[in-house]
Amino acid sequence: MKPVKVGICGLGTVGGGTFNVLQRNAEEIARRAGRGIEVAQIAMRSQNPNCQITGTPITADVFDVASNPEIDIVIELIGGYTVARDLVLKAIENGKHVVTANKALIAVHGNEIFAKAREKGVIVAFEAAVAGGIPVIKAIREGLSANRINWLAGIINGTGNFILTEMREKGRAFPDVLAEAQALGYAEADPTFDVEGIDAAHKLTILASIAFGIPLQFDKAYTEGITQLTTADVNYAEALGYRIKHLGVARRTVDGIELRVHPTLIPADRLIANVNGVMNAVMVNGDAAGSTLYYGAGAGMEPTASSVVADLVDVVRAMTSDPENRVPHLAFQPDSLSAHPILPIEACKSAYYLRIQAKDHPGVLAQVASILSARGINIESIMQKEAEEQDGLVPMILLTHGVVEQHINDAIVALEALQDVVGKVVRIRVEQLN
Repeated sequence: MKPVKVGICGLGTVGGGTFNVLQRNAEEIARRAGRGIEVAQIAMRSQNPNCQITGTPITADVFDVASNPEIDIVIELIGGYTVARDLVLKAIENGKHVVTANKALIAVHGNEIFAKAREKGVIVAFEAAVAGGIPVIKAIREGLSANRINWLAGIINGTGNFILTEMREKGRAFPDVLAEAQALGYAEADPTFDVEGIDAAHKLTILASIAFGIPLQFDKAYTEGITQLTTADVNYAEALGYRIKHLGVARRTVDGIELRVHPTLIPADRLIANVNGVMNAVMVNGDAAGSTLYYGAGAGMEPTASSVVADLVDVVRAMTSDPENRVPHLAFQPDSLSAHPILPIEACKSAYYLRIQAKDHPGVLAQVASILSARGINIESIMQKEAEEQDGLVPMILLTHGVVEQHINDAIVALEALQDVVGKVVRIRVEQLN
């Protein structure tokens, strides 16, 4: 069969890696795909010194690729929301399949894009949009298709994981580690998407849709960053037998779907608690398979390119199949997506770590316990650090049993109202991930 012709839009880190992998492993990829794959055009703003693209047609306009009648598959690697959306919709309108690594695009505009792709009978593949080189989308969508997924939890942003690892292992402060992450290229000059959980929420939105068969609903994902964490919190968690990770959690409940990204205490003996540095991991719990863990490089030139090219191979394999029998974009048939509501964070249930700055006076602990008890909050364990007095206050560390978030919020308001004996209360959620 004649080779499939692809156009790469964006020759940055991932685009360059994709081009190089396609060239270096061309024979092996063709054996897997059943036919050759040829890069017929590249749209780029500047040359990538890591790529030898001599002989490949070049354009500065990504829409040239979407309109090129010779191109069968458009690979979108330019990132962002606006131009990328227009490019992908143009390619679909012109009957071209699309492969993308753009998690923001899929999380925000995926419902529209998939509907258009179904109308035109083309595929939009996006494995590389979540967790870089880890084939977790394929694992959930296909490998676990016999399961009713109960929950999934993931370390799906390498920048945040690097920062928390350095804080724990070396006792460094958040601002210091963030500056190093920026110098190393792990974090952008504006690190908001990484450290405030937005990037992870994009990815979690996609994973939840595939796991539970619901429409993409990024606007309902709860996000909380790691900028307020201190080395003291990291150390207290360690003393209690936990590690703090910036976790994305999606859980099925009788009332709806929990969709949340926030700092989380995880028991130190769990495998996912020992995922360090810039690595990613996703844990998925299904009723038949139990808990499975997917670990690897969550970003980088060739790890992400690996997922892009794997999608490309899948699209090439599917090009000769009946469109109605292809693997659905969000795992479930489009007319079978369910209307499970996304729960507000106040309705989600979790155990909690509380760091309460309080005066070391008789009766203070009894006041704290009374406020918690009045709201149905049971204490699992308590630790006090008298030697760490600051401004006349010492830290009181509590772990609670599971409780609805609204109750813990009410308790914190009541505790901080005791201004004569209690200062700031820091709250971090706890997940056992059994």
